[in-house]
Amino acid sequence: MARKGSAGYRCSECGYETAKWVGRCPECHSWGTVAERGEARPAIASVTAGATSSTALPIAQVDLESARALPTGVNELDRVLGGGLVPGAVVLLAGEPGVGKSTLLLEVAHRWATAPEGGAALYVTGEESAGQVRLRAERTGNVADETYLAAESDLGALLTHVDEVDPGMLIVDSVQTMSSAHAEGSPGGVTQVRSVTAALVALAKERGLPVVLVGHVTKEGSVAGPRLLEHLVDVVLHFEGEKHSTLRLVRGVKNRFGAADEIGCFELVDDGIVDVVDPSGLFVNAGRDPVPGTAITVTVEGKRPLLCEVQALVSDSALAQPRRAVSGLDSSRVSMVLAVLERRIQVPFGSKDVYTATVGGMKVTEPAVDLAAALAVASATQDATLSSKLVAIGEIGLAGELRRVTGVQRRLAEAARLGFTHAMVPPDAGQTPDGIRTLEVSSLAEALHAMRYVQ
Repeated sequence: MARKGSAGYRCSECGYETAKWVGRCPECHSWGTVAERGEARPAIASVTAGATSSTALPIAQVDLESARALPTGVNELDRVLGGGLVPGAVVLLAGEPGVGKSTLLLEVAHRWATAPEGGAALYVTGEESAGQVRLRAERTGNVADETYLAAESDLGALLTHVDEVDPGMLIVDSVQTMSSAHAEGSPGGVTQVRSVTAALVALAKERGLPVVLVGHVTKEGSVAGPRLLEHLVDVVLHFEGEKHSTLRLVRGVKNRFGAADEIGCFELVDDGIVDVVDPSGLFVNAGRDPVPGTAITVTVEGKRPLLCEVQALVSDSALAQPRRAVSGLDSSRVSMVLAVLERRIQVPFGSKDVYTATVGGMKVTEPAVDLAAALAVASATQDATLSSKLVAIGEIGLAGELRRVTGVQRRLAEAARLGFTHAMVPPDAGQTPDGIRTLEVSSLAEALHAMRYVQ
């Protein structure tokens, strides 16, 4: 590493210094961020007092109206945002290409423009022509007089449109296509993205203008561009969905105005995107006779309990090394559950293929699904069916014991609301909601024994 204060190269992301240029920073692993720096300037000896932009007030006298969230009109999005868009808030919505980000934001712009408290909405697209966006708006029924559309990729032109329209909300699709004449590099580069985002954040705070930025993601699923991008904005949302499923999830990652772990559920249809108020039905195959290898659990996403069906298939293997296929579950936890079943319960899997999956494309990684996965695998192995009125909730330890999980009461209330009559839970689950009976089991062996007597 180069000596502090000497000429050399520095990473613009993390500040790592080196004596020679490298393409990838050894510290933060960012590409193209290491650049030559000039001679270090002498440290400033003192800082003089300057003019203030506002007066310091006692916290009890600070006006709350400036931080009051205004609903967007899209209920599931408002749920994730914490009630709506706060004036001056900058929201980053990231997702894979084709997942429906532009469709969702056209719906947001339309409802904002037609709401009594909303006002005009300015939609600036740097990836498509204005005609292409108009065609999508026509198809989804999101054409309104107060929705303004501009196709620009220059930050200066965007600011001119803001001055002319004076909107109540600004949507930029996407931040990686915008460029500033005052920053070096090509659009989408680290320097350009950082400069454009900083300018838009300053615009939002100065005018009290809610700004929604569309962001690209990398192959690993993280937001493309410098990590500083996520630090600059107030809210970071990930828009997720499988290509072969109509289900879409907006997941909160960062939120300065509310809970950062909420999710919103949407369904992508031919004429746009619609809210899914009660998504549990998408993840459970209802209305059919129970079959071996299925178990129902209740997972919690943020504050929302969701029913999830776990399926398992166990078959004789013709391979020297049997297959272990997992879809929608945490593969490491499924492997642990199989090991506990084989070692503690003596369920043999050495010569069998084991497939586990969730219904509806749902992804569940929390430990509370362990018990349902174990019951589904055991049910498939023994060719025995579980009751269609039973839900299983609990974390399994390596010794085969069942451990408590958070939010049991909320999970049981959701199961009771949807007509389930029995719940298999760890000990000391607390008060049971009306309409459901709990079976408290302390070990996996007790759970496998009890599942035979629940009808």
